[in-house]
Amino acid sequence: MTEPAPAKVDMAKLVSLSQRRGFIFPSSEIYGGLSSCWDYGPLGVELKRNIKQAWWRAVVQERDDMVGLDASILMHPRTWEASGHLKGFADPLVECKSCHLRWRSDDLKGDSCPSCGGELTEPRMFNLMFKTFMGPVEEESSTVYLRPETAQGMFVNFENVVNTTRKRLPFGIAQIGKAFRNEITTGNFIFRCREFEQMEIEFFVRPETAQQWFDYWVKERLNWYVKLGIKKENLKLRQHTKEELAHYARECYDIDYFFPMGWAELEGIANRGDFDLVQHSSFSGKSLAYYDEETKQHITPYIIEPSAGVDRTFLALLCDAYDEDIAEGEKRVVLHFHPDLAPIKVAVLPLSRRENLVSLAKEVYADLHQHFMVQYDDAQSIGRRYRRQDEIGTPFCVTVDFQSLEDKQVTIRERDSLNQIRVPIVELKKTLQAKLAGEDLFVLPPGGSVWKGGKEGEGV
Repeated sequence: MTEPAPAKVDMAKLVSLSQRRGFIFPSSEIYGGLSSCWDYGPLGVELKRNIKQAWWRAVVQERDDMVGLDASILMHPRTWEASGHLKGFADPLVECKSCHLRWRSDDLKGDSCPSCGGELTEPRMFNLMFKTFMGPVEEESSTVYLRPETAQGMFVNFENVVNTTRKRLPFGIAQIGKAFRNEITTGNFIFRCREFEQMEIEFFVRPETAQQWFDYWVKERLNWYVKLGIKKENLKLRQHTKEELAHYARECYDIDYFFPMGWAELEGIANRGDFDLVQHSSFSGKSLAYYDEETKQHITPYIIEPSAGVDRTFLALLCDAYDEDIAEGEKRVVLHFHPDLAPIKVAVLPLSRRENLVSLAKEVYADLHQHFMVQYDDAQSIGRRYRRQDEIGTPFCVTVDFQSLEDKQVTIRERDSLNQIRVPIVELKKTLQAKLAGEDLFVLPPGGSVWKGGKEGEGV
């Protein structure tokens, strides 16, 4: 696939918008912040929640071969011996002999320190797991780790899930949860963080069907991003070479996204073979074999693992939704979020702060916010309020005007096309539900009217 032209939004614009509008803030900002740690603000937490809900709906709710799990962040330390993380979960680092800063050697473009130009040491391996201690005494026997991935919780609970759900192969376990990695080289906003959230599936299959299921999940996961509204030209599949495969992987594809800094991993899909269940069986002394009713034999399933990052998905959606255009002769910043993902679905805007108009608008707001995430805004001109809602990705604005006092109708203004329709208040909730579900904007409820173009707010 031919790579697209560089994205028209740069990272600085995304960072500025995120902080200005309440998507993402630097962690502990009043103390100067904490490197590569971020707080999700009022709009960010809604977008993040919507991403996770969309993923859960697609991989658990709408399927009959998947169940959910929420495993503990702290796990028995033997877990990480069995998984290979204690020995193998490391990055090659070099240290500057002058300023003593450390860098990932595979990220460096030259052979000198990027900070001061000093001479670098030979690469040494550095384990990325955060270590802590459980109990009142800091000693080696009480050492535990913040999990660097959510996957191991699903492997060690394999037998529990089989026994309690009576699922038969093929089936999967899905989990959304926090993971922690002591990354040395961070950056690119929320792309690489020390604390992040994963959406992972461990799909257990008969060994002879592993390739079929691997191919299925690669296509399924790529299509999920397209359904969320991400442009196809900004996505591509990249197969791992044999040299870069993880120690557990038999095959792996990355779904890459064209971020402002270039192509980078959005999600990985791996065929993990039987490595994990074999390892945990060996280290725990407890068999994790599966009894196959069809063959009347005990087998160790292969595992297909689609692993996505919530934060990277968030960033990709921000990049893909961001646009700048001209509306009413003015520059407009707009986020073209899929309606399922938009943090605020509807904004209610009274045309003025006149008491009778505000009263009606608040009645409309009170009814709608039982069903949607809604904002009420009566500050500044109607044009400025439209711009604010465009900038946070709100699909629809409902304007309550003086005519509304007489005919009990309001105007719905659509974010992307700027088209407007006028509908009876009694039909408003039903109409918005249809619009958010993707029905044609110009299929009107009884008594409604529509117009295209013209000056924004005309007829309002």
